[in-house]
Amino acid sequence: GSVQTLHGQNFGRGQEAEGVRFLQRMLVRTFGVGGGGAGLSSITQCQSTLSIFLRGRFLKLLLLVQIDVLQAEVQALKTLVLSSPSSPVGELPSAGSGGVKTPFRKGHSRNKSTSSAILGTQPDPSATEPIVRECREVDSQLFSEFKAWKEEPTLSRSCCFLERVYREDIYPCLTFSKSELGSAILEAVEQNTLSVEPVGFQPLPVVKAAAVECGGPKKCALSGQTKTCKHRIKFGDSSSYYYVSPFCRYKITAVCNFFTYIRYIQQGLVKQQDVEQMFWEVMQLRREMSFAKLGYFRDQL
Repeated sequence: GSVQTLHGQNFGRGQEAEGVRFLQRMLVRTFGVGGGGAGLSSITQCQSTLSIFLRGRFLKLLLLVQIDVLQAEVQALKTLVLSSPSSPVGELPSAGSGGVKTPFRKGHSRNKSTSSAILGTQPDPSATEPIVRECREVDSQLFSEFKAWKEEPTLSRSCCFLERVYREDIYPCLTFSKSELGSAILEAVEQNTLSVEPVGFQPLPVVKAAAVECGGPKKCALSGQTKTCKHRIKFGDSSSYYYVSPFCRYKITAVCNFFTYIRYIQQGLVKQQDVEQMFWEVMQLRREMSFAKLGYFRDQL
């Protein structure tokens, strides 16, 4: 006559009845279950009912905890997204601000990036400007013309290579207001008789008419404009000097540098470069002439 039930303890019949009554009271008073003790006639039934009840309460508690965790994660994601600099939504108050919300403002609120652009704020160059590198590629037509000229180098304007350079670079570069003087400069460059030298700003002891004709320290002989002239040119052994402005001087020297290099090639003095290297050197000199004819130049300070 004993029953082994709760926690493996042995109860007699009288002890079992007392245990049943105790569990009935505990379930009714504490948890409000049992229906006044109906159906709880043994310790085993009480134990089973208690286990089922506690399991249900545990599942409900677990579900509530999971809901709270999910809500916290959602709130954290909202805060992260809305506080991002790229977000068009206004900034949220931080967690340490006591939950104080930003007061509502009527009217249109301008985006920060738009405002900074209107106000002239400089953006971060590393974030807005792409990385650009200078590239180059051989133009097949120009290269074939240069190779044909390189086989039999000449300074004649009639060959395809020099005819193109004259048309596209040399003529535009040596076009001045004083056209006759510009033609004389081109002829002297071709014959290698032009001299360009720096001068001071002291006036020359010449008559006024000659000074006007040849320009002066404050007037360019090629453009006729009032410019500070730091250089002067002369033709061969002539004693006549012509003052030139920094811009006109740069245009002249760009053409002179081109002719100097192709003369070196014609005379066989360029031996450390292959044809393609010579071609790119010629393209660089043509580039300088192109810049000069468009108004870009470097001045000696």
